Amino acid sequence: MSEKLKIAVPMAGLGTRMRPHTWSKPKPLIALAGRTVLDYVLEQFNSLPDPDNVEYVFIVGPNQRDQVEAHMHQHHPEKQVHYVIQEKMRGQSDALYLAREYLTGPVLMAFSDTLIETDLSILKNLQLDGMAWVRAVPDPRRFGVAVADSLGNITRLVEKPQDMSNNLVVVGFYYFREGRELMRAIEEQMKRNVTLKNEFFLADAVNILLEWGQKFRINPVDVWLDAGIPEALLETNRYLLEHGHDNSAEAARTHPGAAIIPPVYIHPTASIESSVIGPYVSLSEECKLRQVVVQNSIFDEGAHVSQMVLDKSLLGRDVQVQGQTSRLNLGDSSWAMS
Repeated sequence: MSEKLKIAVPMAGLGTRMRPHTWSKPKPLIALAGRTVLDYVLEQFNSLPDPDNVEYVFIVGPNQRDQVEAHMHQHHPEKQVHYVIQEKMRGQSDALYLAREYLTGPVLMAFSDTLIETDLSILKNLQLDGMAWVRAVPDPRRFGVAVADSLGNITRLVEKPQDMSNNLVVVGFYYFREGRELMRAIEEQMKRNVTLKNEFFLADAVNILLEWGQKFRINPVDVWLDAGIPEALLETNRYLLEHGHDNSAEAARTHPGAAIIPPVYIHPTASIESSVIGPYVSLSEECKLRQVVVQNSIFDEGAHVSQMVLDKSLLGRDVQVQGQTSRLNLGDSSWAMS
């Protein structure tokens, strides 16, 4: 690719399914397996044929840019990022169209709350107009699906199908050989007012490209992880801890006050006293635990927990809880005592 690859990440949604955490921070900055969801989104692009020849385009909500930009400066200062504000939530196509000045040449589009495992080196010699990554699921009705022929060529995308006859779900990951053509299709979509529940879905813009004769193909993936709702976030945390993000051996050496059951991620700055941690627990920096039994949970930085048994819990930044046997989902700076 001579022209820089643009990676568009729409993240302006209100994150209502992840409240109370998204009251105080953008959904991509929610803690996950020792990092943030956004860190893992960016990790997906490590296999690009030329990862240094990339520009990122983040479409953020009105109150999200400061936190996202600060995170990128601190953890990914080498990456070139453009920020675009989406004031009104009018859908995926609208988000991309707002960023049209940056989305020229080849474009990858990835959702900010889903993760996949795929080898992007295939883009080096790709001769297609575009590609959609897909995964077969038992019930596709709350997703978008790809209708493809026997060779994997896409004939149509269907958003939120009414039946289960086609279960090839599009996982929120697309490649477009020319972003200008995508913008032209979105303009046509808006001219036709093709919406679903008053939102412009990207699937309909792709259908217009197909109508114009462009060639798209499916690319199946085996791993598709969701970080958009609390239950799915915990499942994704479990998967990541089982696949390379467990530091239980190191944690056992640095936290002698804990009985550690792997897999876990425990930040070196965490303080643990007389506690049982794991399995499937992620503790961010400056967490403090005393007389705690916890499993299958994520604690964001600065969470203080004492005299508790916790399972399937999400604790935000600087949460303070004590003296309960519970399953908790608390946003930043919350507290609960008994």
